[in-house]
Amino acid sequence: MLTLGVIADTHLPDRARNLHPAVLPTFEKANVAAILHAGDMSIPRALGELAAVAPVYAVRGNRDWLGFGDLPMTRVLTFEQVRIGMTHGHGGWGKYLVAKVKFLLRGPQPFRITKERALRLLPDDVDVVIFGHNHSVMNFIEDGKLIFNPGSACCQIPRHLPPSVGLLHIDGDKVEGEIVDLA
Repeated sequence: MLTLGVIADTHLPDRARNLHPAVLPTFEKANVAAILHAGDMSIPRALGELAAVAPVYAVRGNRDWLGFGDLPMTRVLTFEQVRIGMTHGHGGWGKYLVAKVKFLLRGPQPFRITKERALRLLPDDVDVVIFGHNHSVMNFIEDGKLIFNPGSACCQIPRHLPPSVGLLHIDGDKVEGEIVDLA
């Protein structure tokens, strides 16, 4: 059995000064083999802190502008026999900027990543789709794929929910997602 840590939307320091104090102990206790960050680190320091626990694989989010070099927008990784696709979920810079203009003109609008959109974010041949962006937990199987959003490690939506991270438990070609509340 292999366990991976999954985290998204840490937002350092634009929404939180530091990683939530339970993040590193949660991943250490689970003995994760690697940590997957689904974007919106905001500054590279978040990746460095996570790397003290396990190797980190990340994708660029809409808040990851400076200091991230050639960090990709999407990534596909294989652990054991499980192919994992990662993206932040904002749909690229063009779609993100259009959404920001709408926000300025109309105010906040509900944003949901539907299961149909989640399935379109990455190649068809992945077994797991990991994403962030909307700060909302998702952990379900659709069309034979695990759709997994660990929620936000700093600021969940709806706001009354605790911050969270995720764990993926892989055994050969089987994968199961687990959400861990950080409260």
